[in-house]
Amino acid sequence: MVVQIKKKIVACQVLDKQDDSESKEAKQESQEAARDIESMHEHVQRPEILFGSTYKIKTPQSEHALYITINDMILNPGTEHEERRPYEIFINSKNMEHFQWVLALTRVISAVFRKGGDACFLVEELKAVFDPKGGYFKKGGRYMPSLVAEIGCAIEAHMKQIGMLEDLELSDRHKQFIAEKREEFNARNAAGKVDDGQDSFLEQVQLCSKCQTKALVMLDGCMTCLNCGDSKCS
Repeated sequence: MVVQIKKKIVACQVLDKQDDSESKEAKQESQEAARDIESMHEHVQRPEILFGSTYKIKTPQSEHALYITINDMILNPGTEHEERRPYEIFINSKNMEHFQWVLALTRVISAVFRKGGDACFLVEELKAVFDPKGGYFKKGGRYMPSLVAEIGCAIEAHMKQIGMLEDLELSDRHKQFIAEKREEFNARNAAGKVDDGQDSFLEQVQLCSKCQTKALVMLDGCMTCLNCGDSKCS
């Protein structure tokens, strides 16, 4: 059989029939192994037992707390490809004011979990929801723009716990920088610092746009966050 070469030859290699057959067998084995790896999809059968975690949300907007339960499936158990993925979510509370939309939200989120693929986008979508009546501050000065955003934060914490999201920790140098700035600020405002057992700051500090925590203060002529270390001068 004659084959016409129309492109410039830049390299060549002599192939053995045995090597070619071995490579085909290896490729076929890898394809079969990939087919055996189970991933989350909408037709996966729900097992009798699911492993879950429950997160408590207490907002100043209601006297009753919300309890968020996320149940996970264990895929490919006992293998190197074992992974834990969320399967369903439930939200319970004595407060029935938000029952209708909370039930709808849990069903939609559970459907996205079971659909498979990367469900991490849910976190950013939920955290970006703002309540037209205004948000609230949690203990420690962190601002929550809405109850939906706090539900998104609970899902984010769960995804970090099971390994779907990476927990981006500050470097030791960054932590040391924040500690030094806190000490400097507290030394200047020792009389006005509020001590309630939490990581709190003065009432006159501003909200940090990066970490959404009320910890932005003026230091050395520059606005610096005492929670995440973000600075307009850096």
